Amino acid sequence: QVQLVESGGGSVQPGGSLTLSCAAAGFDFASYNMGWYSQTPGKLRERVASITFDGASTNYAASVKGRFAISRDNDKSILYLQMNSLKPEDSAVYFCNRGVSGLFWDWGQGTQVTVSS
Repeated sequence: QVQLVESGGGSVQPGGSLTLSCAAAGFDFASYNMGWYSQTPGKLRERVASITFDGASTNYAASVKGRFAISRDNDKSILYLQMNSLKPEDSAVYFCNRGVSGLFWDWGQGTQVTVSS
């Protein structure tokens, strides 16, 4: 049914940039608020950024505000996360899902982001 496939992660030095993509299928992507979530092994997933169904409004965790930008292409059903000025503490597995807490679809495998020198 619903498929959420994250990609774009990798290893980068502090101060570097990455662009994550989430290819969505199996639902009306344009009708749902979406979000990016991060998870460090052994910890709960935390919301990093969210965006309304029409892209009119975005929200960010304080720790990434000014450095990350969430966007979406409803025609292609793709969610993006532009990550700039990366810090070691940004290292995590990043997932995409619905932007409303408690109403998530099955989680994908995520994409690993490692920031180190």
